[in-house]
Amino acid sequence: MLCALAAIPVLIAVAVRLSSAVPPGRGPAFLDRITQNGLFVGVTAMLVSVPLFLPLTVGVVAGDTVAGEAGLGTLRYLLVAPAGRVRLLLVKYAGAVAFAVAAPLVVALVGAAIGAALFPVGPVTLLSGDSIGADEAMLRLLLIAAYLAVSLMGLSAIGLFMSTLTDVPVGAMASTVVLAVVSQVLDALPQLEWLHPWLFSHYWLDFADLLRQPVAWDSFLTNSLLQGGYVAVFGALAYGRFITKDVLS
Repeated sequence: MLCALAAIPVLIAVAVRLSSAVPPGRGPAFLDRITQNGLFVGVTAMLVSVPLFLPLTVGVVAGDTVAGEAGLGTLRYLLVAPAGRVRLLLVKYAGAVAFAVAAPLVVALVGAAIGAALFPVGPVTLLSGDSIGADEAMLRLLLIAAYLAVSLMGLSAIGLFMSTLTDVPVGAMASTVVLAVVSQVLDALPQLEWLHPWLFSHYWLDFADLLRQPVAWDSFLTNSLLQGGYVAVFGALAYGRFITKDVLS
């Protein structure tokens, strides 16, 4: 799955390289800037990955955490060992979070590498109109990857909870991915504006604040608090379900 994510910036860079020109305002944001600076390949690839590809891969990993072990029949053996259910649950969530961190990081780094290989790299003009050097621009790219990693932690907790409800990993994976899609659909409906700040996907695309000078941290902090709330709630639900689940009979 990481290789599939890495293919996204490669496809974007090759497509732009082989095309004559990208009309301003057409396609994803920052697409028309790639020919001027290859670092925008990473930004564009992460923007393209957020609605579907990142939630899909993270949902698959999180949904497989507990249900995958149960489906293979190895969960009971893990619990026979003196590890404890709480520790096992924490380690499984840590594994899902590790993938949530690695996924956007792979997209960012591969995007920067292929962008530097196919296009010139130099000072970057931010959304605020200020220019920064390539080194600082690379740091901003990593900050965006960190922002997306935090954004996916709530989804990882939801997937962990779903994974404790079934012994069929495909069901947990599908449920997690469907919830990610439903959350984004609800977020697009203006009639539900009162609900939007509570949806775990509401701030996924607000990383544009990291491309301003100085950096605006408000959305990062708000998103972190929201994801922390989802982690606490669905972590508690996963604990309540898993601690009483009969997996030894």
